[in-house]
Amino acid sequence: MSETAELSFEEALKQLEKIVSELESGQAPLEKSLALYEEGARLKKLCEDRLEAARLQVEKISLSKIGAVEGVAPADFSS
Repeated sequence: MSETAELSFEEALKQLEKIVSELESGQAPLEKSLALYEEGARLKKLCEDRLEAARLQVEKISLSKIGAVEGVAPADFSS
């Protein structure tokens, strides 16, 4: 497994999907399953962190009645 911190979101997600598939197959021995689970947990955290960072970068754009941009503000996802 590669260093998780250097992976892009897409690479981490792809590796996580591969791990889930291998674990679901039930073919891996116990020790390997435990190692895969730990790596999967790291990849899941990385994906969640990257998604949260992206969510915080999204901006809400206010438009006037004629469609012109009036302002930009951080998006509010709490509702």
